[in-house]
Amino acid sequence: MKPWIAAFLFAMLVTSSGFFELTAAIQCSPKCEVRCSKASAKENCLKYCGICCAKCQCVPSGTYGNKDECPCYRDMKNSKGNPKCP
Repeated sequence: MKPWIAAFLFAMLVTSSGFFELTAAIQCSPKCEVRCSKASAKENCLKYCGICCAKCQCVPSGTYGNKDECPCYRDMKNSKGNPKCP
């Protein structure tokens, strides 16, 4: 394979992965705003909700509960084995 073709393919791979992350962040932000609207630690809630949403591509409806709507979100745990997602 010619070096310029390999470089082009690598650049496309790097660019596309950034695009998908940006798209996920844009889709997650409004959902996490709703989810964390009543949280006492809103900044932390938004941070972890964003992480969970980017990985799972979903956020449960409402401000609390309803985690069965998104099993990936529900089952994600922190290093202590507690639920990671708000």
